[in-house]
Amino acid sequence: MKRSNTFVVRALSDDGEQLLRDLLDASAALWNEVNYERLMRYNEEDGFEGDVWDANTGRLEGKYKGVLGASTAQQIIRKNSEAWRGFFRLKDQYHDESDTSVTEHPEPPGFRGNEDDGRQLKTVIRNTSYTVKWGERSRLEILVGSELKDRYDHTGRLRLEIAGDPNWPDYEKQGRLDLWYDETDCMFRASQPVTVTDTRATPLADETAALDIGANNLVACTTTTGLQYLYEGRKLFQRFRETTREIARLQSKLPESRYSSKRIRRLYRKRTRRRDHAQEALCRDLLERLYGEGVDTVYIGGLTDVLETHWSVETNAKTHNFWAFKQFTERLACTAVEYGISVKVRSEAWTSQECPQCGSTDGTTRHQDTLTCPCGFEGHADITASETFLKRQTKKEVRLMAQPVRFEWDDHNWSESPSSPGRESPKERRTDPSTAHHNGNVAPGES
Repeated sequence: MKRSNTFVVRALSDDGEQLLRDLLDASAALWNEVNYERLMRYNEEDGFEGDVWDANTGRLEGKYKGVLGASTAQQIIRKNSEAWRGFFRLKDQYHDESDTSVTEHPEPPGFRGNEDDGRQLKTVIRNTSYTVKWGERSRLEILVGSELKDRYDHTGRLRLEIAGDPNWPDYEKQGRLDLWYDETDCMFRASQPVTVTDTRATPLADETAALDIGANNLVACTTTTGLQYLYEGRKLFQRFRETTREIARLQSKLPESRYSSKRIRRLYRKRTRRRDHAQEALCRDLLERLYGEGVDTVYIGGLTDVLETHWSVETNAKTHNFWAFKQFTERLACTAVEYGISVKVRSEAWTSQECPQCGSTDGTTRHQDTLTCPCGFEGHADITASETFLKRQTKKEVRLMAQPVRFEWDDHNWSESPSSPGRESPKERRTDPSTAHHNGNVAPGES
């Protein structure tokens, strides 16, 4: 399986830190020069002929290999090539009418700043050009070019201290290392892709689950075993929106020539980390529960067709900016591999409007979390949607075994109610049974 170790690194001396900065700065400069030549050819500027692949990367490699080392210079050029291939692939998908996965026109790869205003200090090291030693005094060693070696009277291998423990210390193979300076937190960071032994579990049965993804309720889940889960997102979204408003307020006070500040970057980082932490914990919590239920396949709804039908500024902000739907799907699929569970993306269009009792979509009404139908049905819209979605994929009726369980995020965990009766946790409450799947005149529940 492919995984990644991300960690903080520290230089062992002031000279070592300056050497590292020079290495990262030269890496950014090489990226910029390669990217500039390709961008000029892409835009067909005067003096630049041919396509982007005609850029003289050999000359640029020779210019920088004295500082970076030949292998690192080659890796930077290769990574820029990958960025351009990714851009062309997205561009083809955007212009392909049958492919709705790319909704905004992609932009060519960007630059990493200039010398006067400060470059984005970042490099990439070939897998054979660095070593990592884990233990009581973990360390990272990377190769540097001959010019840096002479400039700092160095041995040619820069040794850095690693802070913290790895997530995957026992790996079979390491990939190329990404190394950069985090301006927001004022520290150097590294990301090491690794291949680890496939220790995925074997599903206990062949049950199925379907997920309805949103933002008021992040995930509503129904399984063929009859269980239902609801992970609430209102408080998370409210905090996301408050942070966004503070960012906008600070941006409005900046001089016209400035677009950001250290405080603004910190708020962006805090907002993203808070969301990512909740996402990762949700994936782990949900998949552990589904594995225990014998689920081997999870269906997740694609949002493209839903947004085309029900698009709004708030919907877009929640599903894309706040919850980062694509990122969540990828994280869920990556984590599911460890449990031997497969994740499949399917259309869930109209599941939130379809009455499970009569099958109507025209006569139903959704108000906040409640779905009602003239036939008399009234239930929780997201829970109902996940149940309808599951029926579409399995072509079978679902026999519900218990009331849905609601989870809330407390900044650390998705809390679970105590098993003893009468001792419900305030962070997890059973939803009103009327909002699960019932008929008749019952007051709607609020999630």
